[in-house]
Amino acid sequence: MIIFDEKINVFHLFNEKISYLIQIEDFGYVNHLYFGKKIKGYSNLHRYRRIDRAFSPNPSEATDRTFSLDTMLMEYPSHGNGDFREPAIQLQFKDGSTICDFRYQDYRIYNGKKALPGLPATYANEVQAETLELILVDEVAKLRLVLSYTIFKELAVLTRSARLENQGTQTVAIQRLASSNLDFYARELEVIDLHGAWGHERQIGRQAITQGIRVFDSKRGASSHMQNPFVALVEPTTTEFHGEAFGCCLVYSGNFEAVVQQDQYQQTRLIMGINSFRFNWQLQPNMSFTTPEAVFVYSDQGLNQLSATYHDLFNQHLVRGKYQGKERPTLINNWEATYFDFNEEKLMQIVDEAEKLGIEMFVLDDGWFGKRDDDYSSLGDWFEYREKLNGRLQNIAEKVHAKGMKFGLWVEPEMISEDSELFRAHPDWAFQVPNRPRSTSRSQYVLDFSREDVRENIYQQLTAILDHTDIDYIKWDMNRNMTEVYSTQLPQEAQGEVAHRYILGLYDLLEKLTTRYPDILFESCSGGGGRFDAGMLYYMPQTWTSDNTDALARLNIQYGTSLAYPISTMGSHVSAVPNHQTHRVTSLAIRGNVAMSGVLGYELDLTKLTAEEKISIQEQIVFYKQHRALFQFGRFIRLTSPFEKNSCAWMFVSKDQKEAIAFYFRKYAQASFPLETLRLAGLDEEQIYELNGCEISGSEAMHLGLYIDENLTGDYATQMFYLKAK
Repeated sequence: MIIFDEKINVFHLFNEKISYLIQIEDFGYVNHLYFGKKIKGYSNLHRYRRIDRAFSPNPSEATDRTFSLDTMLMEYPSHGNGDFREPAIQLQFKDGSTICDFRYQDYRIYNGKKALPGLPATYANEVQAETLELILVDEVAKLRLVLSYTIFKELAVLTRSARLENQGTQTVAIQRLASSNLDFYARELEVIDLHGAWGHERQIGRQAITQGIRVFDSKRGASSHMQNPFVALVEPTTTEFHGEAFGCCLVYSGNFEAVVQQDQYQQTRLIMGINSFRFNWQLQPNMSFTTPEAVFVYSDQGLNQLSATYHDLFNQHLVRGKYQGKERPTLINNWEATYFDFNEEKLMQIVDEAEKLGIEMFVLDDGWFGKRDDDYSSLGDWFEYREKLNGRLQNIAEKVHAKGMKFGLWVEPEMISEDSELFRAHPDWAFQVPNRPRSTSRSQYVLDFSREDVRENIYQQLTAILDHTDIDYIKWDMNRNMTEVYSTQLPQEAQGEVAHRYILGLYDLLEKLTTRYPDILFESCSGGGGRFDAGMLYYMPQTWTSDNTDALARLNIQYGTSLAYPISTMGSHVSAVPNHQTHRVTSLAIRGNVAMSGVLGYELDLTKLTAEEKISIQEQIVFYKQHRALFQFGRFIRLTSPFEKNSCAWMFVSKDQKEAIAFYFRKYAQASFPLETLRLAGLDEEQIYELNGCEISGSEAMHLGLYIDENLTGDYATQMFYLKAK
């Protein structure tokens, strides 16, 4: 999978799907040659072309004007000694200089994949992957840079990270250390990103790449609702089923940046890593700094194939523990049914109805702790509100379990309310800048998780609950972004480290909790999808996709999310109408079909349902349980984009192609409408399937398609197709 051709100084990383080529060029510079579909060998005909370019300087060792870092495709560029494009690494030394010059020294190839210290990352054993470490050195600064590349044997995946080691005697300030850099030769490309807002997450954007710089980033202390740490570079003709696509997804939950730059010669550079804005890490002598991991996926069969690879990788090599590959339970969450206004009697009424409907888990949301009757108090006080609960949480857990259901609990451990016992005892534990006022958001502050004493206090409070309550599920929320990012425990020169130290502290706490409670199913949340990223999936195998439960809005949100993230990771609930976020009224059928296209749950007052609604929900739950493995772990294929049409369609195909379910959704009714057909995908062309009492071949369903029912009426209509091999 990895070979080094000493004659031409080329590393070739390859499997049956992809190739990645690196060449050690003159003077020890590391040149990027190729990333894409597998090639059988390399002739060296694609070596860096030497041309004398105006205003492109030459290294001091060069004997002519044709060799310039400014025109070379680089593996890990710096700035200030010839390459004027965006750098992957920026350092500042004690004398104020910022020039670094890393040259190739050595390499190491080994089977398997190492863990990244303190960071989430994909994993593989010695059979599943192989790793190349390129060792570069800056002799003047006494720095060692290790670039890690892992290629998976069965997947079109290459992961990358970087580690900087200070072997000198002086502290070095890291101002940028990207996880990866990928340069493309001159060609037409477009960039796809996932942007949005609260309740409007992961909307698909696509634009042509032209000369200049485009930055997709978050400075909010979290990966954020507004921009996801995923981008894809594609050909202008790339569709869901055709064309080349190069995906890059960062396994990180904090401030990030994806920088896309096209230079004066139409070469494109993609940099991915921790956001360099206000980042300033003091790297002491004999210390090292490791970046998060960037995951590259290649597809020559369009975006669906790109997504399928990400889904397989994250399900098999990122999600860990008991719930990796395990079907997730249906649930009822009381939040939109009660908000803060509940007591034990009201909760148990919901549980009683849930049991009758076949729902498998009850989740008690916000309001069970401290003196929490609204969102103005008690965050940080993780002890039971016994007057409200009529006793201990364990009493409710036992009653839920007695119904044959699981019991889940909501927490928001990273936050603190001013009106809380914890804040009154430790006001310095919240982020704050001395002598300046603190900003509030949702009337709460952010705890300084860069501090071990703060994390230990929260850990002890949570374990006191979890050790004495039979809890099956935790929903871990984070309902604001960071301001006044300053730690009173760090010196002034280290304040540029706080945001990253916070994330490292969060990961440390999550590792301790998930290790101590391996049987608990953890779900991450940040006001919905404000931290839906691969970093959180390493600790929590599913995420609350969005606070917006409106079925129509969820079409776009779930469609966009699926570009990188598996269906098994998407929490998706049926809620009441009018919807609490959009006030839209939609049928239970479309709400059910959208919610079944994820990890199904319900978020409404079950005690207020009509008899007809209860029957419909029972039918949804029975059908979902029958086909849960297909929904959560089958191949998900996008058919029609809601970003482009008045309709949306997607489908699920079992791995053996024996079973498939397709959903069609129409947004708005139209007078004098054209007849519409839906072409399926991913089926076995030769297989005969049963569909509504008829027989149809896979080839007919995919190439001729299926008519959408012309009798669908009104806005927000939906239709389901279930195919089963004979």
